[in-house]
Amino acid sequence: MKPIPVVFHLGPIQVHTYGIGLALTFWFAYTYFHRRLRSANLPDLWLSQGFLWIIGAAIVGARIVHVVANSSYYLAQPGQIPLIWHGGLSSYGGIVGGVVAGLYFLRKASPPVQPLVVFDIITPVLLAAWSMGRLLGPQLMYGGGGRPTNAWYGLAYAGESGRRIPVPIFQSIEDFLIYLVLLRVERYLRQRSAPPGLLLTIGLALWSIERFFDEFLWLAVPRLWDAVEVFALLLLVLSIAASALLVRSWRRTAKHELGDPETSSDESSHKTSHETHS
Repeated sequence: MKPIPVVFHLGPIQVHTYGIGLALTFWFAYTYFHRRLRSANLPDLWLSQGFLWIIGAAIVGARIVHVVANSSYYLAQPGQIPLIWHGGLSSYGGIVGGVVAGLYFLRKASPPVQPLVVFDIITPVLLAAWSMGRLLGPQLMYGGGGRPTNAWYGLAYAGESGRRIPVPIFQSIEDFLIYLVLLRVERYLRQRSAPPGLLLTIGLALWSIERFFDEFLWLAVPRLWDAVEVFALLLLVLSIAASALLVRSWRRTAKHELGDPETSSDESSHKTSHETHS
């Protein structure tokens, strides 16, 4: 199979397939996020006002982290730094850039909204957008494949010799499955009045596991320890720790609201002791 054209022309204008794919993905994410905010009766004007700035910050952050992680290559070829259509956007950098810009505009929301509530709303959106973006982004870009392979599923990618592991397609499937899992988890957590932020930490944990194995099995050279693998493991540990703290707080609150006998006994004992000392 021949590589999908990464560039085509509309008269004298050169259009990059990768850029069109990213634009469609960003529009899908905006529309889906906007709808989820309205369904949750949360203000959405801040998103409309800051959408382009958030996207710009995400792209800049994604490129900066990628360039830093591959500094030896870009120091030798600095002219490649702005050429994002040749590939090279870090998901981690994109998250940081987008979150920083998003929080800035969220502060202007009226009425005020707790950031963790918004993070829970956007977590499934990001996984759905990543699933779509893998197919409309890296799959259509220059050098978008993984390691060389002779397997039947190998595909040809522009700028790469031989057949390659179609990592973007595999990642799209993985992200979509995580998205479906998050929708089920979200329903479960809502029915039990879970604290805000828990869906976010669960989503980050699942995505970190995916990113680690994607890099280890199909992308990284050498297989261990690539920068993406290290970041994925760190994010996984932090996500699990944050989830544990949220669940612990959730259980304590639930016990208190139900009038847990042990809690009531402890409070009664503490009160009696205080009265005795008085």
